[in-house]
Amino acid sequence: MATEIRVPTLGESVSEATVGTWFKKVGDAIKADEPLLELETDKVTIEVPAPSAGTLSEIVAQAGETVGLGALLGQISAGNGAVAAPAQVAAPAAPAPAAAAPVAAPAVSAPASSMPPAPAAGKLLAENNLSADQVDGSGKRGQVLKGDVIAAVAKAASAPAAAPAAPVAARAPTAVEDVSREERVKMTRLRQTIARRLKDAQNTAAMLTTYNEVDMKAVMDLRNKYKDVFEKKHGVKLGFMGFFTKAVTHALKELPAVNAEIDGTDIIYKNYCHIGMAVGTDKGLVVPVIRNADQMSIAEVEKELGRLAKAARDGTLSMADMQGGTFTITNGGVYGSLMSSPILNAPQSGILGMHKIQERPVAIGGQVVIRPMMYLALSYDHRMVDGKEAVTFLVRVKESLEDPERLVLDL
Repeated sequence: MATEIRVPTLGESVSEATVGTWFKKVGDAIKADEPLLELETDKVTIEVPAPSAGTLSEIVAQAGETVGLGALLGQISAGNGAVAAPAQVAAPAAPAPAAAAPVAAPAVSAPASSMPPAPAAGKLLAENNLSADQVDGSGKRGQVLKGDVIAAVAKAASAPAAAPAAPVAARAPTAVEDVSREERVKMTRLRQTIARRLKDAQNTAAMLTTYNEVDMKAVMDLRNKYKDVFEKKHGVKLGFMGFFTKAVTHALKELPAVNAEIDGTDIIYKNYCHIGMAVGTDKGLVVPVIRNADQMSIAEVEKELGRLAKAARDGTLSMADMQGGTFTITNGGVYGSLMSSPILNAPQSGILGMHKIQERPVAIGGQVVIRPMMYLALSYDHRMVDGKEAVTFLVRVKESLEDPERLVLDL
């Protein structure tokens, strides 16, 4: 008896994935719960475990294919590899004719549209002024089902919005002598999502950036004084992100508009602080979330950040780790960036950009002194946040960092 391998629940708002790498091939013996393949979603990469022990008898969805929730990925037959091996010699050839059938199906199924649509589908067709021959049927003998009509209506509704994007796809021809020196690689689903979301944020929000600079001497002195004791007690290094996170949560409580989002004609104020931390990985930018950061100590923030950063690098972030952020912090300083204007992480109304700490001459008390300075950038949605609120928010972050005792005293 064969056991089916299907696409598991991928998480909130995620309805499809791309098949990544299969760790096993047809004929391999597998153990229960052993990872079989990777699925790339819009947000994370998920490993699909074996639902039972046996032999991988069929791979239905190949690497690179897009699959929906519950879609069939492959099958496991009972028994070990030694028992199933003879049957597997002919097995790879069996799917070949079956795979060829869908290719020829459109030509054959065109006249098969005489099969009347399902009752529920017929009702939807009438409501949307469509005929059965305008919809591709997925039922037996090409019968149009309710889901086919819903998909067709949704596709038609999104078509006008997609039309303006067509000119962007145009690409100038490459010189003949350069063609052999180019490499074309398909974008991963994660990279496609990053590109789409960042562009959507620019197109939707009235984005504006305000800048300030902060003297990091007080934080650096405090860190140098207690970093050894801190690591000994808490088992984690004392970095700068703990201070920045606490400074941000203090400022968000004072200026709730920066922690809110727009939903249609409503404003949703978040009475909690889930802080997203933009982390660069080999596969692209991800933003894991430190939940309820306003209720955490600096040590707790550093521990959670360490866990999330490691999971991001290892590709083991869960969907829960990526959802629900209300404000984002991005640190380009780790790469040497001196100044930048971060793009909003929609639907959030604010994102704080940290940058490289660099010694510069500054005037303090009428004297020119050398101080470790950092530029800060706050990008915000001007539909939601006024300039006064944005500037005040950034000033509050600056004040907390230049006088870190304020964080302890909640001032």
